[in-house]
Amino acid sequence: MSLTLERMRADIARMIHLDPEEIGDTDSLPDLGLDSLRLMRLAMEWEEAGLKADFSILAEHGTLGEWWAEISARGLAG
Repeated sequence: MSLTLERMRADIARMIHLDPEEIGDTDSLPDLGLDSLRLMRLAMEWEEAGLKADFSILAEHGTLGEWWAEISARGLAG
């Protein structure tokens, strides 16, 4: 299974108890409630889904749009 932007958005929303529509590409995920523990859990889930990026790539950036740009540019989505 390949990881998509919309799956990432849905997974983040589930983790921080929001609707996916409430998470924009440029919203600050820490400001929405995504802390490092939740981020680590997401990174493990996404690794199982085929993401070939480590936690540090996600920790360096604070928005879904930035994550997706990094993942896409590096061809890491699996």
